[in-house]
Amino acid sequence: MIEIANDPADVALFASDMHLGEHDPATAAFFFAAFDRVADSASHLFLLGDLFEAWAGDDQHDAIASAFVERLRRIAAGGTAVFVMRGNRDFLLDVPLPVAKGIASFAQRSGATMIEDPSVVRLFDRNVLLAHGDALCTGDLEYQQARAIVRGRRWQDDFLARAPDERRAIARRLREESRRVQAARAREGGEPGDVDDDAVAAALRESGAQALVHGHTHRPALHRHEVDGTVRERWVLPDWQAAGAGEAPRGAFLRVDRHGWRTIA
Repeated sequence: MIEIANDPADVALFASDMHLGEHDPATAAFFFAAFDRVADSASHLFLLGDLFEAWAGDDQHDAIASAFVERLRRIAAGGTAVFVMRGNRDFLLDVPLPVAKGIASFAQRSGATMIEDPSVVRLFDRNVLLAHGDALCTGDLEYQQARAIVRGRRWQDDFLARAPDERRAIARRLREESRRVQAARAREGGEPGDVDDDAVAAALRESGAQALVHGHTHRPALHRHEVDGTVRERWVLPDWQAAGAGEAPRGAFLRVDRHGWRTIA
């Protein structure tokens, strides 16, 4: 288990849902500016999925993604322990390519350590469960069925065996379909799916964790859940978005040190 608090100077930073890519240079610039301000202060950095808007394989060519990988490599070389969890948009991060001659993996290029979803860490004398969050949205049965398929080895091997251009085209179509579904839900008065309270309670109970940190839902907040007679915290990380027409920018890191837990931009 990863343990943080061996040194009084230990600082853990958490972020998720940056959705970086060449489609949105403004958000990338906004996030990079925040990252450059705070990342060097961390002894441990945890990125809990959806770092990228889409990831069609570790041979993907994207200037913004490359700029972020270089940032991760730099802080990892400087001594920060970097941990990355796959999200629903970038679940193919560091998945081996069938033909990968001369292609370094995401972890090799970034210096990051990949962690499973979910994972438990020991954080200042508390067991903390880390997750992307999509697996906790159990009310969306259609999504959970699709998630099980694309996380399977057979689907991934078939997809990654395709030519890079074909993979990118498929990823674009999947993103467009996702946007159509979300827009249809909005027209019907619905909202993006949230986590299920029973799934949260079960995850906390089974892991023995006193707190849960996740992203995915784009609903940043601190929740408290009573599980088996004890109150446990659930910290929801925000997504990142540059300021738009009539909209304020969104995004923040969760910072945890020996003084406590707080969000910083």
